[in-house]
Amino acid sequence: MLRGIHEELTGGSVDHPGPAFDPLTLDRRTRDRLWGLLAEAAEGFADNVGELAAGALVDASDVRKALAAFDFDDPVAPTDAFTLALDALRTLQPQVGHPRHFGMFDPAPTTMGIIADALAALFNPCLATWDGSPFGVETERHLVASFAGKFGYPQDVADGIITSGGSEANLTAALLALVERFPEYPELGLRGLPGQPVIYFATGAHPSVPKAARLVGLGDSAAREVPVTETGRMDGELLDRLIQADRDAGLIPLLVSATAGTTGEGVIDPIGVIAEVATRHGVWLHVDAAWGGAAALLPELRSAFADMEQADSITFDPHKWMSVPMNCGMLLTRHGPLLGRAFDVTAPFVAAQEGSAPDPFARSIRWSRGFAGLKLLLSLAVAGWSGYEETLRRQVALGNVLRARLRAAGWSVTNDTPLPVVCFTDERRGADEERRFLSLVAGAVNRTGEAKLFVAKVRGRHALRACLTNHATRAGDVDRLVDLLESARQQVLAGDADLQAPVSAGDCTDGACSTGFSFAWDR
Repeated sequence: MLRGIHEELTGGSVDHPGPAFDPLTLDRRTRDRLWGLLAEAAEGFADNVGELAAGALVDASDVRKALAAFDFDDPVAPTDAFTLALDALRTLQPQVGHPRHFGMFDPAPTTMGIIADALAALFNPCLATWDGSPFGVETERHLVASFAGKFGYPQDVADGIITSGGSEANLTAALLALVERFPEYPELGLRGLPGQPVIYFATGAHPSVPKAARLVGLGDSAAREVPVTETGRMDGELLDRLIQADRDAGLIPLLVSATAGTTGEGVIDPIGVIAEVATRHGVWLHVDAAWGGAAALLPELRSAFADMEQADSITFDPHKWMSVPMNCGMLLTRHGPLLGRAFDVTAPFVAAQEGSAPDPFARSIRWSRGFAGLKLLLSLAVAGWSGYEETLRRQVALGNVLRARLRAAGWSVTNDTPLPVVCFTDERRGADEERRFLSLVAGAVNRTGEAKLFVAKVRGRHALRACLTNHATRAGDVDRLVDLLESARQQVLAGDADLQAPVSAGDCTDGACSTGFSFAWDR
């Protein structure tokens, strides 16, 4: 193996070696070959992703076998390593870029986002400090200001940070709420608090919200689930009662998290109503708009997000519906100074440059931070607001097309949202058989490799779920999904032996199938 590596890197042989080589840098000829292979793979993927399996049915033993080829005691040639990784990425995972992958909000990434990630890796700046990457830090400030304006925050009070994603942003919001309510918290921590703070969220909120209560040290018992109305929205009247009951019990209502586009159903909580309750009780209002917030860029949907500017903080993930590559989230707030109060620490080995912006390490959870904002900057620079509006508008329209096609085919749509996530079931199935029936249908669709969808459990009921946030999806893909669903339904009803086999552990977990996952936050 070592002979092959040496010959590839140097053009020589072990008996008559060429120039010495560095296995980390490689030589120019090998780099040229790798760049060529990478460009060829990128173009091939872009042209032919529809021919790959939208949802690969992967066995763990196959993955481990592929990884066994990476034996660190016996290095491989660079092009061999590249080929091994490329083959695994093509065959041993779902293809979120497939136009009929109707799963989560993992994006089919923008081309400029891919290029930006490569550029960021090439220069590898560390955005812990302004001096470490003036362009990187100022880019983040520019993006934060731009999106804060889109969400209605006044520019003179708005601030924020680029995060790794919604979980970090939701955790940051909880920390800001603690610092705002208890100025002594950064110094004394929880032992200095006069009572038990409580965080409120609706059934259907992302699990990172109650998880934040645990991570800041409040514990699971401090996370209070607010019942929802029949449409899945947080019940403002019940929220008011819960907060008052907690106050009467000597607890300290701290934060209420509304959701602008739940993961399971795309529900948008009544932000104005919740804001009124939060203001009356002196509670921090956070809005988790991780994926649904992109729809606020559409003038025709802006009313669904009315009063979001009243939120004390907002979570937004460009790496979801805006289709930039992963690890590009955002936390926005109208209480900018709190970021410094929450996170600033003394760092004697860092000297701030006079006149520069505050260092990111002193305003966020993370220290070492890559240039995640570059992929959003370049994607937005090329598409513009207008380009994103056009794309988002098309996907919203496709969601409506899918609803109409499903109803015409005898399916019942079970969620109510203007956003392009569609939950549906077959009302002719009894409650006892619903889960297994939907699991078998989803499994039959996914086994074709032509599409990927999930079974979700939302508000105690199972449903098939299709999310249309892939910019590559077109009307023909929606039609094909409905055809596949009808074929699968007929196979299941006909008692196809393969489909009636017991569901494996890889297909279902505790109440929902990994043809999907469970959205049941039933505690």
